[in-house]
Amino acid sequence: MTTSNNEPDKKAQQEAVNGIKAPSSNKVKTKKKLKIGFLFPLVIFIGLVAMLYMRLGKPTDIVTNTALERPVPAFELPLLSDTSRIMTNDNLPDKPFLMNVWGSWCPTCIIEHPFLMKLEERGVNLVGVNYKDDIGDALGYLNRGGDPFSMSIQDLSGQFALDLGLTGAPETFIVDGDGIIRQHIIGEINESNWQSRITPCLMVLNDASNNGVSPDPSQVAEACK
Repeated sequence: MTTSNNEPDKKAQQEAVNGIKAPSSNKVKTKKKLKIGFLFPLVIFIGLVAMLYMRLGKPTDIVTNTALERPVPAFELPLLSDTSRIMTNDNLPDKPFLMNVWGSWCPTCIIEHPFLMKLEERGVNLVGVNYKDDIGDALGYLNRGGDPFSMSIQDLSGQFALDLGLTGAPETFIVDGDGIIRQHIIGEINESNWQSRITPCLMVLNDASNNGVSPDPSQVAEACK
């Protein structure tokens, strides 16, 4: 028995009548691509979560270098108000003081600045480290808001601040009369941390300095936490 050549045409006509249409090969490929495109970022996300989980409880490979309990790092940097003059460690105060890292570009420094002016009025000795700043912007900043610093040094490269252990401006380092960094305040100074952290530390350092002796390590450990 022979098969009629019209049978495939009849089958196609019947499928058209029933609303059945054979899927296009191009559409199938497009759907596969969409599925792969959806799954790829999901796989990446799962991989990142797995990596973070594997790192839990393990020490980080990135360690901030800090000068805490060490002398202020050696420096030779221009005086901000007169860059023809080079300042060194010999120009630092021989009594306890605060070394504040700041920049005119730093929003939190702007918030902190009025409180620094209050400290200057109270007789607190502040040394400024102008960090990676344009000198015109820095001087304009001090002209507008007042200058709370006994001196500011220009750290244009930022290397000195990094030697101190800076993580981001503003930050303040409390230095004793022997030039040893005893406390590191991350972020802005305000009335709260001034009373709770900085004042107890300065009291111990000032007492030792006034008596002509080095601070007692146990007292420093307790007061300068």
